[in-house]
Amino acid sequence: MKTILLISPYWKEEHRWMVSTVKLADLWQRLGYRVFVACMGELGGREGREGREVVSPTLTIYRKKDFFLPDPWNYGIAFGFAGLVRRTIRAEKPDIIVINKLLFWTSLVAIPLALSGRRPIVLTDTFVGMTWWPRGILPRIGAAIYAWTLGWLILLCARRIVLFHPQSESLLRRLGIVHKTQVIPTGIDPAPFGPPARSSDRVTMTYVGRLESVKGVEDFLSAATALRRDFPQTKVQVVGWYKEGHPLVERYRDQVTFTGLRHDIPGILRTTDIFVLPSYSEGLSNALIEAMASGCACVASDVGGNRFLIQNGVSGLLFPAGDREALRAHLRRLIEDPAKRRTLGEAARHRIEEIFDWRKVGEQYRLLFDSAGS
Repeated sequence: MKTILLISPYWKEEHRWMVSTVKLADLWQRLGYRVFVACMGELGGREGREGREVVSPTLTIYRKKDFFLPDPWNYGIAFGFAGLVRRTIRAEKPDIIVINKLLFWTSLVAIPLALSGRRPIVLTDTFVGMTWWPRGILPRIGAAIYAWTLGWLILLCARRIVLFHPQSESLLRRLGIVHKTQVIPTGIDPAPFGPPARSSDRVTMTYVGRLESVKGVEDFLSAATALRRDFPQTKVQVVGWYKEGHPLVERYRDQVTFTGLRHDIPGILRTTDIFVLPSYSEGLSNALIEAMASGCACVASDVGGNRFLIQNGVSGLLFPAGDREALRAHLRRLIEDPAKRRTLGEAARHRIEEIFDWRKVGEQYRLLFDSAGS
């Protein structure tokens, strides 16, 4: 059995659930690979700063304890992470090394790997500091400097670069990486999602994700709660981890259901009529993919991978990021028009099955790994 070392920022952390890591590891195991994950995170109360967890015969997770810079930075740092990777490689002798996510602390290991003759495959859903931006002037300046120095060097060190959604060809040429870049979305197994079981007497609007400034959750809450004056039977819910005392929770707790971190997302989406992703910057959102696979009528900001997922007006609705009036208008239209919700949801499910189904995505990864191992 061939083995893959997947280097990624996180696995399943309360404050940072790295869904792409979990899903890719699942997909690759289904393809017949044994997967080792090296990531940052909590060690479950164990002493020391490193831990090893054998999840199954085909999945082992190595963790290095980090400290986390909160919003708007949202950045973990784990000194000695390269050493953890080096020891994991020595112990497990992986056939293929993959780094998921660009510019996170964990991606810096691409540089010593390349210097030692092990050029990794780098996966990324966006180019932070180039096509994806945090909120706030200082974080934006920091991201840009980081992107065009260490970020660029990481890309140059990669053997292959896999984008989860298309990026500007002119940018790829400017970076000097167009010749080794291809697009493979993370995709999804649509089987657990849908069919819908939604209530006929009220409309439920849902956001799934972290309460970070870049996600634009306040725009969703402002637009959705304003509409409840005209449509008092509507339900507004936010599903995801948040820190106790979060200002949005304190401000909207009387009008919005904040569920906290949940693990039954397929069930939540089955009872969701309208799914909203109002991010100011976005890669290829797993939350949006899952909502589309569930047949939800999706409304998303016109940024990043949202444009790749949603055909505006066909498989969902797009709006300019930060434009609360446009978002409110889309939500009002969908609340008032159940037929439109249904046709958008059906088209969304069809688009996922057509392009993002794991049966098709898996074959692309199989071909990539076969070429990487040859």
